[in-house]
Amino acid sequence: MTQSAIQADVNAIYAQQATNEMGTARYALLFEPGTYGSQSAPLDIPVGYYTEVDGLGQDPSGVVINGGVTATGNGSGALDTFWRSVSNLTIHVVPTADGCHTGAEMWAVSQAAPMRRVEVQGVPGASFATTFMPYCDNPNFASGGFVSDSELTGNTLNGSQQQFYVRNSNLYNGWSNYVWNQVFSGDIAAPAQDFGGGAAYTTLAATPVSREKPYLYIDGSGAWNMFVPSPQANSTGPTWANGHTPGTSIPLSKFFIATPSDSVSTINNALSKGLNLLLTPGVYSVDSAIKVKRTDTVVQGLGDATLTAANGNTVLTTADVAGVDISGLIVDAGPVNSPVLVQIGTKNGNNGVPHNQPSDPTGLQDVFFRVGGPHVGKATVSLEVNTPYTILDDLWI
Repeated sequence: MTQSAIQADVNAIYAQQATNEMGTARYALLFEPGTYGSQSAPLDIPVGYYTEVDGLGQDPSGVVINGGVTATGNGSGALDTFWRSVSNLTIHVVPTADGCHTGAEMWAVSQAAPMRRVEVQGVPGASFATTFMPYCDNPNFASGGFVSDSELTGNTLNGSQQQFYVRNSNLYNGWSNYVWNQVFSGDIAAPAQDFGGGAAYTTLAATPVSREKPYLYIDGSGAWNMFVPSPQANSTGPTWANGHTPGTSIPLSKFFIATPSDSVSTINNALSKGLNLLLTPGVYSVDSAIKVKRTDTVVQGLGDATLTAANGNTVLTTADVAGVDISGLIVDAGPVNSPVLVQIGTKNGNNGVPHNQPSDPTGLQDVFFRVGGPHVGKATVSLEVNTPYTILDDLWI
């Protein structure tokens, strides 16, 4: 694609999604390995609601954006800048005509808008390279973000962010400012722990246990794969800092690629045959539970794929098996009350004997639950976890 075609598509999607907070459109912008934009002609990627921006390299260096990937407020702050993401690419910041938003990498979000596996290279001599504060807005409030497995070179402006969690990242020149609660675990150049002044930095030298979100990539032969990172214990810094992230590659041929027109019975039939599940962008009306029964099954949504309970049912369950990974989903309650929306494992499964081990934990990454919002919603329990050794990484419930 030409850069002008890419920019036109990006702008058209953003024009639709910038204020589409309760809409049903979903988008994933996937960049094949290569370099996009240049110093003289940068590519600016504004990111609206329900939009995921991913590089398809095996490492963040595989896709380089000369320009910016921008999430910001609505003119009066970023307190409702939700439901979007950026991952697995390098952003070489190049200012554009709108220098306010792209003089630094601006990812000014509140909740449910993760940044993962991103390297930010700032403008030489700039006062900061990355900002999580919508400093172009008035007021410029923001309320909560999540960054993991990333390298943020240059200074990072946290500014008005009320709470933030940064895990297994390299902050190089540190972190400026806090409002209330900022948590760091396994980060290089994190600020020292500080509980003074009505605010707090909580700093852990290492992350006790973690499992990064699986990601799509295109290998050297042009084949599509899902890479499943290995779990880590007592880890520090990004997984890719010294080479490829440790883990397992699964060819995309081992996935059932679902669309919202696929029935739950079709999806469950594919899972029962040993396939993993990739949910393409859209809103799925789920009238009975999607059932994950096989060890090490991967279930991933693209573009904030949304599972909506259609008749008071549970939308997803897992059996008492090890190593299941579920990521990139929004789960919506429906108008009939659901006793449980997502259930991981069964109560008293295996007579209380753990069926998995720390070496193969179940993981949930970037899974967000809503009861009400786009429509009437009722649920008693959003997420029930019965499986020991389950890692919950960036959930919004």
